[in-house]
Amino acid sequence: MAPAVEVSNSWDSSLMPELLPIYYKKLFPFTQYFKWLRYKESGPNYFKNREFSFTLKDDIYLRYRSYADQAEMEKDIRSKCPYKIDIGAVYTCSPKLRDMVRAGEFVAQYKELVFDIDMTDYDDVRSCCSGADICLSCWPLMTIAIKIIHRALTEDFGFKHLLWVYSGRRGVHCWVCDEKARKLSAAARAAVAEYLSLVKGGANMKKKVILKYNQLHVSIRKALEIISDYFDDYFVNRQDLLSTEEQFQTLKGLITDEQVLALIKELEDTDGFGETSKLRWACLKGIFCKRMSSEGSVCTSAPLHEMPHNMKEIMLQYTYPRLDVNVSKGVNHLLKSPFCIHPKTGRVCVPIDINHVDTFDPFKVPTLHDLTEQLAVWKGEGNLLDYKKTSLKPYIESFEKFLTTLSKHNTESDNIVMDTTA
Repeated sequence: MAPAVEVSNSWDSSLMPELLPIYYKKLFPFTQYFKWLRYKESGPNYFKNREFSFTLKDDIYLRYRSYADQAEMEKDIRSKCPYKIDIGAVYTCSPKLRDMVRAGEFVAQYKELVFDIDMTDYDDVRSCCSGADICLSCWPLMTIAIKIIHRALTEDFGFKHLLWVYSGRRGVHCWVCDEKARKLSAAARAAVAEYLSLVKGGANMKKKVILKYNQLHVSIRKALEIISDYFDDYFVNRQDLLSTEEQFQTLKGLITDEQVLALIKELEDTDGFGETSKLRWACLKGIFCKRMSSEGSVCTSAPLHEMPHNMKEIMLQYTYPRLDVNVSKGVNHLLKSPFCIHPKTGRVCVPIDINHVDTFDPFKVPTLHDLTEQLAVWKGEGNLLDYKKTSLKPYIESFEKFLTTLSKHNTESDNIVMDTTA
């Protein structure tokens, strides 16, 4: 198995009570945060009717927080110093007044269309880590997921305002902030999520991607184009996913072509398959593409359109995004807020610039400890905003750019165009 690329993390969660007050007082971007969730064009009650929830020290959970304005929100967050902030829906009335209205009158109306991609859902296709652990060998799965989902949402659905956020530990979130996305019904949200779901089946199901038609839907074809740029490096170099007999048998279980299986057995019987992931994958590609020469050499770089259907299914099963559909389809579902601190890692849940997703490194994201130390040792210009004295600066600036674009297009009312034909 491929060794995990170890990255030290000396975070001590016992520091949260001491450092969080500093973070919320000096660094949390309340002004930009309020500007985002206010959605000025949507009316004065849009922010007032938004639900927030807090997780405090010792897992004390507070739901249905809501605020009249930025000042009230700041005061409450700084007073409570939540370990985690979740953002919910915009309701028919202020969540804190829900007990004052009749049953059935407190209803979730609007919320960003959201997506949650968690590395734990990829445990069957990574050899370096499992569970909540991540490393630089498996992080490309998140890069691939971001690129595939971003392309589909912008090109296939016409959405323009996508905020990608690192979860602080093992995954990423996407907030689709277009007005038409915020107004989607639960059924429409479920339809979008299902459109983007391809890997299906539980732990006991071997083959989780089945392409029913030889003529691929454009969304799948474009996903494969993205995957092709990463697959060999991820599958062979980073994960070494054919190095053991068990791994090899797992992959063989995904092959449905009897002729291919016969050719594999023939090579195995003559010891012609090799023992490394690199050799085994090269041989498999050669068999699939029917490019075996009389000398036994293989073509390992067949164009995507020439790859057999079953080989595409394998590539998709190992790398296609795995979404938590329930997070996306519920209008009233809560999702962790950008810029809160993950208590297990101390890392800030920072925005990810889609234009630099290939260079995003979760282990270089600033931690609460980093930021408070940077403030303490700052010797430069005194009248700078505090966040500009720290490594949080580029992430807040990225968020501000997103908000500027969102503000320019906040009156858009384009219709969604969705092609779900296969």
